Amino acid sequence: MSEFPAADPAEIATAHRLVGDASRIVVLTGAGISTDSGLPDFRGPNGLWTKNPEAEKASNIRFYVTDENVRKTNWRLRAEGRLWANVHPNDGHRALLPLQERGTLHTLITQNVDELHQMAGVDPDMVVEIHGTTRKAGCLDCDYRTTMEAVLERVRSGDEDPRCPECGGLLKSATISFGQALVAEDLARAQEAADAADLLLAVGSTLTVNPIASVVPRAHRNGATIVIVNAEPTPFDGLAAAVVRGSISEVLPKIVGD
Repeated sequence: MSEFPAADPAEIATAHRLVGDASRIVVLTGAGISTDSGLPDFRGPNGLWTKNPEAEKASNIRFYVTDENVRKTNWRLRAEGRLWANVHPNDGHRALLPLQERGTLHTLITQNVDELHQMAGVDPDMVVEIHGTTRKAGCLDCDYRTTMEAVLERVRSGDEDPRCPECGGLLKSATISFGQALVAEDLARAQEAADAADLLLAVGSTLTVNPIASVVPRAHRNGATIVIVNAEPTPFDGLAAAVVRGSISEVLPKIVGD
């Protein structure tokens, strides 16, 4: 039996029509769109943090900065390929490409840090990574940035707790951890996109993490049509002209495709 609810054909048809009629579509994606790529969620029954509460500490800036063992464990797991290794875009990611090809994709805001949208072919300039990316690393004390792989090569060579080569500060994945503020420019860009949208398509997000979840009611107040695709109910289902339940990699191609 599928873990996803059966999608309502009528809701899919309504969502397909609304997306097809829109000309300035803003997409907001969350963890649900990457599930079929093999990425675990964090707090579900089989979530990464549910099974290993200690792993959650690496995503809290206070623990990361103050606990050397938290950093060393995190770097070791990354270097061993045990954190999101060899993941690839799925049909849900690829389903958004027709919007770009038709010229109706205004902005893609993602809460994910996996860069699977870009790997699927979405123009990186159209993507707002509101929580950063795990595929790059940076210094917490200066502007030094590099690829994640460059740091992992140092770890594999014996550097258990790599430091910035320019200032000696702590290195960390270029993600927004708990306790860190969002990048102001990214949040502003997401809000401006919500203001410009004539349709906001929310995919695979619980829409409970603020401030980014607020782009949904913001877009609605500015006259945008809301379409929500998610396996579970969200706080903003009542604002949506269509709510589609089901496997995202199965239903999203039907909604966005010609």
